[in-house]
Amino acid sequence: MVRAAVLPAVGAPLRIAAIELPPPGPGRVRVKLAAAGVCHSDLSLSNGTLRQPVPAVLGHEGAGTVTAVGEGVTAVAPGDRVVLNWAPSCGGCHFCALGEPWLCARAADGHGTPYATLADSGGELYAGLGTAVFAEETVVPASAVLPLPEGVPLAEGALLGCAVLTGYGAVHHSARVRAGESVVVYGVGGVGLAALQAARIAGAHPLIAVDVSPGKEALARAAGATDFLLASPDTAKEVRKLTGGHGADVAVECVGRADTIRTAWSSTRRGGRTTVVGIGGKDQQVSFSALELFHFGRTLSGCVYGNSDPARDLPVIAGHVRAGRFDLSAMVTDRIGLDGIPGAFEAMLAGRGGRALVVFE
Repeated sequence: MVRAAVLPAVGAPLRIAAIELPPPGPGRVRVKLAAAGVCHSDLSLSNGTLRQPVPAVLGHEGAGTVTAVGEGVTAVAPGDRVVLNWAPSCGGCHFCALGEPWLCARAADGHGTPYATLADSGGELYAGLGTAVFAEETVVPASAVLPLPEGVPLAEGALLGCAVLTGYGAVHHSARVRAGESVVVYGVGGVGLAALQAARIAGAHPLIAVDVSPGKEALARAAGATDFLLASPDTAKEVRKLTGGHGADVAVECVGRADTIRTAWSSTRRGGRTTVVGIGGKDQQVSFSALELFHFGRTLSGCVYGNSDPARDLPVIAGHVRAGRFDLSAMVTDRIGLDGIPGAFEAMLAGRGGRALVVFE
């Protein structure tokens, strides 16, 4: 038996419960978690913004050590340190064949299959985004684990599984930021902090951070922001003032709100690029006139998982970590236990903090 934070029903409070994990079957791996990041997507799964079969163990950003492997697993072995991959690509679908594994048609295949049971009732449990890392241990497909590169701390390595890959990829793969370009990042949460660090590494200047919370200025500047703006109706105008009156070359939206997306787009120059990373609800509608689309010639693009290929990108990011260019620990604002996850959800709703990290003993 292991302890886990269980979501009994959509919108219900999490409860700490003992769960039973089966031995890893063919092609599956059991992992003892060292740490798990609390991501806004977990909050969206818990409140129904994103769909998730329940009851479930949430959590999709984690790292730990392999304890057992099932038949046919050769890529990892017991004792290996690994990062969990919540969107494993199949390698054979239409999108994978196009070289776009972040859009894999089969990445969510395991989300609707029970993976464990409640110890007290025997009721079936589902794995949040196929990984279920809000637990001391989990069992996942072998495709959902990636070797943790050397030189990356195991606990902080959990952040590579979502926030870092997403923020880094949004800057380098989706927005394709070039040295000397001006960049504005909306939302200084875990993904936003990763995007700021990635933009700094790319040589962006000025590098502007925008958030609703004044308490996030220090976090933003530590990640590389040259300027910090408190979100307001005048944000786009303020960004233009900081960029020679033209607007930013690139905006990265990490919030997922219609008004923020619209502001991000409006704060870029003619011909500018806006990458939307934040996940909003289907009721969040963004409007543009046909004339302004023509006149400004801007680009607006969605971004899934940073348009990243984890097998390709993790070693590159690890190189930045080892060289001191990317600081994982600076993204962590709270280290908590399983029972601290509801409080981390409340902090996200209130716009406080960066990344809360559940650390297991």
